[in-house]
Amino acid sequence: MELEFLGTGAGVPAKHRTVSSIALKLLDERNAVWLFDCGEGTQMQILKSNLRPRKIEKIFITHLHGDHIFGLPGLLSSRSFQGGDEKLEVYGPNGIEEYIKTSLRISKTRLAYPIEYIEVKDNQVVFDDGQFKVEAKKLDHGIESFGYRITEADRAGELQVEKLKALGILPGPVYGQIKNGGQVTLPDGRIINGADFVGEAHKGRIITILGDTRYHQHSIELAKNADVLVHESTFNKNEGKLAKAYFHSTTHQAAQVAKKAGVKQLILTHISSRYLNSDLNQLADEAREIFPNTLVAKDLWSFDIPLKKGNDKNEA
Repeated sequence: MELEFLGTGAGVPAKHRTVSSIALKLLDERNAVWLFDCGEGTQMQILKSNLRPRKIEKIFITHLHGDHIFGLPGLLSSRSFQGGDEKLEVYGPNGIEEYIKTSLRISKTRLAYPIEYIEVKDNQVVFDDGQFKVEAKKLDHGIESFGYRITEADRAGELQVEKLKALGILPGPVYGQIKNGGQVTLPDGRIINGADFVGEAHKGRIITILGDTRYHQHSIELAKNADVLVHESTFNKNEGKLAKAYFHSTTHQAAQVAKKAGVKQLILTHISSRYLNSDLNQLADEAREIFPNTLVAKDLWSFDIPLKKGNDKNEA
């Protein structure tokens, strides 16, 4: 599981930073990519990465401001041209279906795959297939804006095959019984405890990706005990009044959410074009005054989210 930040800017593209789009790469987990927002230039950023549009299985839109959706028509069209023929699911606020359908109709674009639209509402589980659950809550951004919490189901430990073979227990239906962890009677009469031959379980990971927002209680709830929190940080710590006026957050506000939620890692994104890349260390240092484990994302930067083992989890 890996996050790749395709665009990390706010409002308008800059020479050093494109606008919002984040890829959650689930290649090992389900051979798929989930995209969160799709600002202008997203498909150009994808061309600079190793992502393939046909691997994009779901797109989650946080809100309908242009810097989060203007890249959609081009990307959807390219996905069709590049061999993507499997259904795509698009999640977002009311209006996202109309926007996409209107763009495709006026441009006379035909796709080789169907799109299923899922309208997101406040305090809703928008997806749950037993492997991953995605929850949404409304934030505070003037227009309807959502944050998403992605929770991975716990994974059972792996069967220790070599240990079994060393005892002369060969592959077969008995392996399935052993992996269940209970007491198993072998064909030769031996009785073993299956739990002794199953490795340590992996606790499911939690990733929280927020749309644009002022400081808000829902942000804390969505980020509770998350392994990674991706929070907008449009302004520095001294621009609190400006952040409030434009329905955005500062470095300190993002850090306060991370601290109160008990997350492991805070990643700041959606950086105003007023800040150059040379300013990013200062923005990170501001957040670290409150929450030390903070990073600031740059375009095309990736962050790996490793599996957790046993009781490796955050405590509130």
